[in-house]
Amino acid sequence: MKLHSFHIPVMGIGFTIDTPLKVSHLGIDSVVSLVDDILLEKLRKMYCNLFEEPYSEITESIEDFRAKRITSYLNLMNNVAEKKFEELKNISNGLNKELKQYLNILPGTSVLKQRFKNLSYTNYNVKELLSFIEDHLCIGSIDVNIMTKVDKENYKKKEKLPNIYNDAHSALRGYAKSDLSSSIILSAGMNPRLYSYMEEFDDFYPDKNGKIKKKIVLKVSDYRSALIQGKFLAKKGLWVSEYRIESGLNCGGHAFATDGYLLGPILAQFRDQKEELIQEIHKIMIEALFHKRGHILQEPLSIKITAQGGVGTAEEHRFLLEHYRVDSVGWGTPFLLVPEATTVDDGSLDKLVKAKEKDLYLSNISPLGIPFNNLKGNTKDQEKLALISKNRPGSSCPKKYVALNKDFSEQGMCTASRQYQYLKIKELDEKEFSKDKYEEEYNKIIEKSCTCVGLGTSALLKYNLNTKTEGQGVSICPGPNMAYFSKIMSLKEMTNHIYGESDVITRTDRPNMFIKELGIYINYLKTKLEEMKIPLDAKQKKYLTTFAKNLNEGISYYKNTFNSDIKTVSESTKCEIMRGLVKWHSILNQINSEIDHLCNT
Repeated sequence: MKLHSFHIPVMGIGFTIDTPLKVSHLGIDSVVSLVDDILLEKLRKMYCNLFEEPYSEITESIEDFRAKRITSYLNLMNNVAEKKFEELKNISNGLNKELKQYLNILPGTSVLKQRFKNLSYTNYNVKELLSFIEDHLCIGSIDVNIMTKVDKENYKKKEKLPNIYNDAHSALRGYAKSDLSSSIILSAGMNPRLYSYMEEFDDFYPDKNGKIKKKIVLKVSDYRSALIQGKFLAKKGLWVSEYRIESGLNCGGHAFATDGYLLGPILAQFRDQKEELIQEIHKIMIEALFHKRGHILQEPLSIKITAQGGVGTAEEHRFLLEHYRVDSVGWGTPFLLVPEATTVDDGSLDKLVKAKEKDLYLSNISPLGIPFNNLKGNTKDQEKLALISKNRPGSSCPKKYVALNKDFSEQGMCTASRQYQYLKIKELDEKEFSKDKYEEEYNKIIEKSCTCVGLGTSALLKYNLNTKTEGQGVSICPGPNMAYFSKIMSLKEMTNHIYGESDVITRTDRPNMFIKELGIYINYLKTKLEEMKIPLDAKQKKYLTTFAKNLNEGISYYKNTFNSDIKTVSESTKCEIMRGLVKWHSILNQINSEIDHLCNT
C-alpha cells in the first residue's frame, strides 16, 4: 500500500546513493544508482561502522567483486531500513520521534493520518494502536537504477571476460542476488543482451499468484518505445510493472530528447491506451511464462504509469495525478536541496541554492555523447579547465565506467580521459584544417568531463571519506527547475510543498512545467538548425520538419486541453499557459519559415 503520491528518482551517481537509509523507513520510495561499486563499497564500510554491522572488504582480487559489492551494499541498506522501520513502529514507550515524522509528512488529506490521530488521541489503547500501525504503515521501496548502455566489457590480465561480467550485467546480478523486494529501473534505452540476461534470475518472474519479488521498470520517452520493450521482455515471460515517463529535456542528468514529442501528449497516449498496452503484452507474456515456468496467470498483472521531469508545484503534481491518472510523480531536482533525503556536499549545495536560469544549461560534457544538464562553475569543470590551461587536457580516468570508445583500443577508452584526448588531438593535428575549424574540433574533444567520478564525489566529501583517487571535483546535474528553488529545505517543508500545504517558491515568474518544456524544445530545435551545414541533406530535412511538426501538434494539444473545463488547474494558470503557448508558437512559426526556406533551397 503506497501512502505517498511522489517518489524520489535516481539523481547522478551519488546524490541518492544512500537516500533509502534516510527516507525508506518513512514510507518514501527512492532509487539508488548501481554505476559505481567502488563508491558503494566505501559507503558500506562507513555504514557498517556506524550501525555496528560486521564488515569484510570485497577487494578487486575477489571473483565477481563488482556484483558482490552491490549485493552486500543493497543487503545492508535493506537490513538497516527494516530495523529503522521496526523501531519506528515500537510505541511501548509512547509515540517516538520517527513515527511522528512518518505521519507528519503525509498529506493533510491522508485518511491514514486522520484515523491515526483519532485513534491515538481519543483512546490510547496500546494494543489497538499497535495493530493499526502494523496493518497500515508501510516501508518505502528501495529501488535501483541501471543505465543499460553503460555496460563496459571487462578484462582480466588482458583477457576479455564473458559478457556476464560486463558492468551493467554485473550490476543486474548484484541486484538479483540481493534480499530486496523492490524494482529495478532500466534507463538509457534498450540493451537486448542485458534484457535477455534477466531470464537467468527467478526473482524477476511472476509466481503462480502473480507476485513478483523484483519488478521491472522501464524509463521511456514515448508509447512506441514502451510497447517494443514491453513485448521484448514479455516474450521471455517477464512483465514490465511500471513505465516511467520522463520529460526528454526538462529533467536532470542526461537528456534524451524526443523528436519534438512533448510530455503532455505522451502521457495522454499512455492514459488512453493503458488497457490496450496491458492486454497486448499479457497475451505474449502468459504463453512464454507457461513454457518457461509451467504456470498461467488468468488475469493480467497491473501496470503503473509514472511521470517525472520539471514538476515544481502542488498544482502541477495534482494535475498529473488526476488528469493523466499517473500512479506517482517523480520529484528529483528540488530534493537536491533537502539534506534529510539526498547527499550533496556543502559547496555544491551553496551553488545550487544560488543557481539561476543562466547557470543551468544543456551541455555536451558527457563522455556518453548524450546532452547533459549541467551547472556552470561546478568544481569538476573548474578542475577540467585547470588541466586544459596546463596543456594537459583530460582526466586520469581512475574508474573507467564509461570507457566505451574503441577508436584507439579494443578495451575501450573514455572520451574524457587524458589518454583518449591526447590521441584525438594528435590525430587532429595531422589534418589540414583552418584555424577556426581546428579550434572548433579541438573544443569538442576537450569539453568532455569525467562525470562518472564527478557525480559520485559529492558523497565522499559530505562524509569526509578519502578522495585521493577521485580528487575533489564535483559534477552536478540539476534540471532547469532548480532555478526556482532557492533555499535548503527540511523534508517536511518539501512534502508540504508537494502536497500544497505551503509554497517554498518565492519567485512569481516560474513558467508552468509544460510551457518550460516547450520552450526548451524550441530552443533545442533552433540550436540544431544552426549547427546543420547548408545545403541540408534529405535526413536533416526530415529530422527538422518532423521535429517542428510534432511541436506544432503538441501546442495544438495543449491549447485544446487548457481551453477545456479542467477543475485541477486554476483560471490564472490556464491564462498563463495560454500566453506561453502563444509566445512560443510565434517563435516556432519563425523557425518553421526558416526550415521551409532551407528545405526548398
